[in-house]
Amino acid sequence: MARVDFYRLTRDPVERVLPAIAARILDGGDRLLVVAASAMQRQAIDEALWTLQPASFLPHGAAGSPDEAIEPILLAGTLDMAPANGARLVALADGAWREEALGFDRVFLLFDNSRIDDARATWRALGKVDGVELHFWKQDERGRWSEGP
Repeated sequence: MARVDFYRLTRDPVERVLPAIAARILDGGDRLLVVAASAMQRQAIDEALWTLQPASFLPHGAAGSPDEAIEPILLAGTLDMAPANGARLVALADGAWREEALGFDRVFLLFDNSRIDDARATWRALGKVDGVELHFWKQDERGRWSEGP
């Protein structure tokens, strides 16, 4: 069964939210594939993984690089069903749903208000798919996340 977590970014951009999610994933011993079609967005995420938490660098690399297989976090422009780092978790950082994501154990769909209609349509469509567990996360004005409608 695939789990899909919808993260509505109302306060912080993806570059601030994704490192916290990635840190929890690495702490749990898992690997992560991060997908964003825009090279500029991947660059912003790359920088955030280096600098957002000064006390801890989050090890990562780019898909297609010589060391991609050993990277715990892999940044890619497209969704590869068999990422070189063996990730079973995927973050769709650009807010664009990709059906192939259901081949992963867990999907993080991060979207802002510009993609709210797309996210709602995806939620409705996935609600009709057997074997998909849906969760919705929202951020309060202090930046804390809670699960809910």
